[in-house]
Amino acid sequence: MLIFGPVDQQQYLSDFGEILLFIIGGLGFIIITLLVSKLIRPDRPNPEKLSTYESGEEPVGLAYTQFNIRFYIVALIFLLFEVEIVLLFPWSTVFADKKLLEETNGAWGWFALSAMLIFIGVLALGLAYAWANGFLDWVKPNPKPAKVNSNVPRALYEAINEKYKSQGKRSDV
Repeated sequence: MLIFGPVDQQQYLSDFGEILLFIIGGLGFIIITLLVSKLIRPDRPNPEKLSTYESGEEPVGLAYTQFNIRFYIVALIFLLFEVEIVLLFPWSTVFADKKLLEETNGAWGWFALSAMLIFIGVLALGLAYAWANGFLDWVKPNPKPAKVNSNVPRALYEAINEKYKSQGKRSDV
């Protein structure tokens, strides 16, 4: 908060006042940016812009279809190698510690290097296994829509879809 005193004393903000000013400034910046972008951007919706778009795949059928397991396997392999990168940075800083190298007469360097080579070797074997079994082959799946047993007649669903199509909206019913 701003404290006003006699003329000879300085005006200052407390630490909480500075934090409050940063929060107010940040929120103000976000609000002003969103309002300005809303005012200057064009607004011309059409059916293609309103359609669902996910990862370059056009939606087909209901959202209850089964996805190909390869999506998940590739994501897991990606995470595995990201963890490797995260572990390599701290390892490299400890590996280069001159004090540890001098105290162990160089044995620390060989131990750290061999440990990391074993770690990278195990990951390379995992990658070779995934590659040999075809887990990295990216084949576009052919999803089959799920059969849904519903008490609601199919004609009612189709009527709702037609209503949304005539309004230029998208419905996944």
